[in-house]
Amino acid sequence: MDSLKKLLAAMQANGAAKFYAKKLSPNDNSKNQVYLGEGFNAINLLPFGSVEIDAKHRAGSKRDRAKAGLSFYWVDEAGLHHAPEAKLIFYPEYPEVRMSGFLLRARQAPSAIMTCRDEGRTLFLGVTPDGRIFGHAVWPDSPLRRELDAMGNPSQIGVFIELSADATASGDNRGQLLAELLRIHRRSWIPSQRLSAKGLMPYAARNGGGYTLEAELGISPNGYSEPDYLGWEVKQYAVNNFTAYLPQNPVTLMTPEPTGGCYKSDGFEFFMRRFGYADKSGKADRFNFGGVYKVGSPPHLDTKVELQLLGFDKDRGLITDITQGIALVATDGTVAAIWHYAGLLAHWNRKHAKTVYVPSLKREPPIEYSYGRFVELCVGTDFDLFIKAIAAGTVYFDPGMKLENMRLARPLPKKRSQFRVRHNQLKDLYSSIERIELG
Repeated sequence: MDSLKKLLAAMQANGAAKFYAKKLSPNDNSKNQVYLGEGFNAINLLPFGSVEIDAKHRAGSKRDRAKAGLSFYWVDEAGLHHAPEAKLIFYPEYPEVRMSGFLLRARQAPSAIMTCRDEGRTLFLGVTPDGRIFGHAVWPDSPLRRELDAMGNPSQIGVFIELSADATASGDNRGQLLAELLRIHRRSWIPSQRLSAKGLMPYAARNGGGYTLEAELGISPNGYSEPDYLGWEVKQYAVNNFTAYLPQNPVTLMTPEPTGGCYKSDGFEFFMRRFGYADKSGKADRFNFGGVYKVGSPPHLDTKVELQLLGFDKDRGLITDITQGIALVATDGTVAAIWHYAGLLAHWNRKHAKTVYVPSLKREPPIEYSYGRFVELCVGTDFDLFIKAIAAGTVYFDPGMKLENMRLARPLPKKRSQFRVRHNQLKDLYSSIERIELG
């Protein structure tokens, strides 16, 4: 490839929508792996498969390594060349992420470039919406490296330079996002709605503020852990007025299902019958599991479980055993439920890398929403920050679970595992929070 525009066009022709460049250091090679940055910021950008623990190492040892496969391809003028062994390796003790295996069994891979230690080499990456990653490496004297150096001070996320498809250093869609939010703000009152496969549909339930905003942005509700709009996660929060902008409720950060403990091994019904409690409002034949659970707080009086960080050194602020996780532990030591660190890594960073918080007012009847002119842009999150906020009690577990019709052979379950934070403590989860006035 003799120009950056030609390279990015080739990636785009194969489906790439986001583009990055990394200037390689001498240690960025096939032997030492490619360093993707301090903390876990790299996984905000690079989609990967399920996270697994390296079976070569004894569980719980200091050499435990979490690995995740990549759908990685080298790209050149001849086309795409699969690198089937490409993977991410997580080092929680530092913490950092590296890329490995990108040459193994990969035909037409740039082996000469990626095995040497020459200063000035560059790795270009393209990422598709379906999770494939395209790579192209060049020598220090390449025309592509000279084009990159001529860009001056491009936008950067961690160790990566953001690029646009037109080969300029502008991968930030912030302006387009703000323009859309201004348009929505100027619409004033908008009927409650939801975007489905059939188009816009009226939405009668009372929790329509988020759905209505997403519908205005063309976002269909889905269960994928991907940002909502132009790489930004969009979160609406209710306020009483647009003067004080005081949130009515805490922010729900994520609602992942447990990946272990009794909840997983014995099932939801067993979990509820053992750790739940009879409904306090007198509703018959129903068990609830609620309350607020913070690390360091005593066991809940009703459920007899407490929130703990297993495999975490609070003094050093480091995960010491990535096979462990955030757990609900009973007074007898039984792990009622656990969210393993390896699974949460992907869930947190990919979804929350860049988030915009938009205030809303509601009126009825009919149910309508209006969105404020002040929004908050939050960037620079990291899984490490999330875990430290859990350890400090800033982020807490606030479930809304119930089991109804318990006398029947098949009781009716409601599952909702919520991790929440007070709005004014979002600052503990992001490196930068900027309050913007639209228009």
